[in-house]
Amino acid sequence: MDKGEKRFHREGGVLLHPTALPGPYGIGDLGSTAWGWIDWLSEAGCRIWQVLPLGPTGYGDSPYQSFSSFAGNPLLISPESLMAEGLLREDDLESIPEFSDDRIHFGTVIAYKDRLLNLAMDHFRAGITPALEKEFQVYCQQQSYWLDDFTLFMAIKGEHEGISWTDWEPSLALRKSHAISRARERLKDEIEAHRFRQFLFSRQWQTVRQLAAKSDLKIIGDLPIFVAHDSADVWAHPEFFFLDDAGMPTVVAGVPPDYFSPTGQRWGNPLYRWDVLRDDGYTWWLSRLESVLSMVDLVRLDHFRGFQAYWEIPAEDEGATTGRWRTGPGEDFLEVAQKALGDLPIIAEDLGLITPEVVALREVFNLPGMKVMQFAFDGDATHEYLPHNFERHCVAYTGTHDNDTSRGWYASAPEETQEFCRRYLGCNAEDIAWGMIKVIWSSVADMAIAPMQDLLELGSEARMNFPSRAEGNWQWRVRAAQLSPQLAGRMQEMSVLYGRLVEPTKDKTEDG
Repeated sequence: MDKGEKRFHREGGVLLHPTALPGPYGIGDLGSTAWGWIDWLSEAGCRIWQVLPLGPTGYGDSPYQSFSSFAGNPLLISPESLMAEGLLREDDLESIPEFSDDRIHFGTVIAYKDRLLNLAMDHFRAGITPALEKEFQVYCQQQSYWLDDFTLFMAIKGEHEGISWTDWEPSLALRKSHAISRARERLKDEIEAHRFRQFLFSRQWQTVRQLAAKSDLKIIGDLPIFVAHDSADVWAHPEFFFLDDAGMPTVVAGVPPDYFSPTGQRWGNPLYRWDVLRDDGYTWWLSRLESVLSMVDLVRLDHFRGFQAYWEIPAEDEGATTGRWRTGPGEDFLEVAQKALGDLPIIAEDLGLITPEVVALREVFNLPGMKVMQFAFDGDATHEYLPHNFERHCVAYTGTHDNDTSRGWYASAPEETQEFCRRYLGCNAEDIAWGMIKVIWSSVADMAIAPMQDLLELGSEARMNFPSRAEGNWQWRVRAAQLSPQLAGRMQEMSVLYGRLVEPTKDKTEDG
């Protein structure tokens, strides 16, 4: 077995972001419902749980537009777990808004969670849980390399009613030392509150990860290649990005036209000054990788092709078609990362316009790429995403968070595509989602992963994200009743039949 393949085995799993878990508080969290989800995955014979980026969400509630590459999303903190630790009282959890069971209404959730987290901080300051004080101080010291900048950024942002940092007074936007010192003193209580939220998130996530490990469950995380402009990352390290004197991007990220969008996509993220990062030994980027790998077992490196070459769009242009390709850091960066991390526990998100140079870069480091079934039926039997053409060292998907659900995709596909799909899968239109699951589970791919929506055979109403739409994404949630023993049994049978679960969990084969 080649060196880079040691981390990858024949396994199957489910893509479901924690926000989509069931629960009474308007959004999934890291408490008992996450623990129950891990139990359900184990019963279903799954050995993989894939999540999206776990950071605090900014513009459009997108996990890909986070206020920090290092921080966790406080909205995922479990109120029930806080109550169990004495940080909330039972009556604090009364008067819960009438949240939807299957959609997240972020405005209402944010207001509700902010109130609870402020109460938890008040109780902590009052000395209700003295055992946590030392642990909190140790956490703050260990994470100070990013936590100090992030919490100051969030405190100043709150003082300015959430506006972008480039709209703050110049002395704060450009981090003049006198202004920063005064802000740290003026906002010390707010800074401490943000630190405490990160501490709580970290504790609860590590509990979830430990439970996953006990169930032999790998967690695959997600690391976006680019960061949000309105983030502590860019504010604290402007030297690493193409910015003007006021902190605004001069060029931004995106992609030219491809099968996700016929007009391309203008993401708007600032682009890296890779020469400056290289001269610094890629220290900041290595810290990003190490941070996410302290939380997950493997990481999907989003937009991997951008490390070979990326699409540069002038900041003043509103579209994506006027950009140009620029050379990325390529082997130089990945060699440094491999030296620091050893075998790279990375899945290369190699979707979009992929050139032989991108493939060669992935193969040099023996990173598995992605195969998405929904893209397999646009051509003929030679298409690389058809399972009979897979190589073993890859990760096969029915679809991703950026795609429609498989049923939704099929319903809107051209008639000739639908016919090819039915013939290939050997099923009728009603069974498309499970037909796709079956063929990727039976394929040679090391890993097979399906979004939870496909296990439930849901249509476009359950789609997680529309890449070309700025609002109304990331809202879908699974209902508790949908995580049934019958569905778990069906999944386990699939994994047993196709060798993705060597030893089925106790009693489930009798039900399945």
